[in-house]
Amino acid sequence: MDGKVIAVALNPSIDRTIQIQALQPYELNRVVHSETDPGGKGINVARVLHNFQTEAIVTGFVAGSTGHSLLTFLQQKQISQDFLEIEGETRTNVKAFDRKAHKTTEFNEGGCPVSPEDLQAFRKKFQSLCQGANIVVLSGSLPPRVPQDIYAQLIGIAKEQGAKTILDADGEALHEGLKSTPYAVKPNIHELEQLMGKKLQTPQDVLQAAHELIQSGISLVIVSMGADGAVVADAQEAFRVHSWDIPVQSATGAGDSMVGSLAYALLHGLSLREIAQLTTAAGTITASKPGTQVCGQAEVMKSIPLVTVEPMKMA
Repeated sequence: MDGKVIAVALNPSIDRTIQIQALQPYELNRVVHSETDPGGKGINVARVLHNFQTEAIVTGFVAGSTGHSLLTFLQQKQISQDFLEIEGETRTNVKAFDRKAHKTTEFNEGGCPVSPEDLQAFRKKFQSLCQGANIVVLSGSLPPRVPQDIYAQLIGIAKEQGAKTILDADGEALHEGLKSTPYAVKPNIHELEQLMGKKLQTPQDVLQAAHELIQSGISLVIVSMGADGAVVADAQEAFRVHSWDIPVQSATGAGDSMVGSLAYALLHGLSLREIAQLTTAAGTITASKPGTQVCGQAEVMKSIPLVTVEPMKMA
């Protein structure tokens, strides 16, 4: 089925990606290629959904000339948006890709401070947007002065409107957001370890931690583990997922591609096994692309047979 998805981007950015031959700290580095794209996890999610021919409206805060540039980018990419414009300046992030090491060094600004009045105005906008929405995705960092429980508040509003919610956050925002019991959550291994307060040494440890979240009322958990794949679980079953070998160009947006494709999967009623395959394929394809480019639907669907899915059981 087709449906409406809201992607929340409270702290969006303009992302400037530069490529250099080999990073030399504290020395002059010649840029061999550069590109500029709209950035932030919520915007990446909306871009993925747009590529999957799914209606997605991205919302959050924008400010200043950088914010206007961001809106122009979204318009050019034909991504629907309904942002609240505030005082200040939307942040700019720089991502430096080292061609020799195949690694990216990121420089992210903190973002534009949000006043209590702006936050209240956004809550009203968000409540209106959630009417008729099937899925609401809440992801990314928070701007200065925004309370750490904002995702918990927004999850509550979305659930009142009958929408399923997906949370992809870290630190205190993740911890607080879980208190409102989102439908699905996608921490990476490091975020899950921080949440649990311990190292997760094996996939079985990861599954145990995922089941603790499920026992709290969350329906679906995806734990991304980088090159080690992912663990995908609900109350009935669980899978260990491996991608195929592919040259990594940039990890930027890989997790967001998993979240965007998860929203698509939930809209279309896919099984947990199919969700495991689709989200891993989406994340892998995006990781193979330079800069902040994200996966397309056709290439993801074509790659699904390359994904290895193994059932897991609780010990």
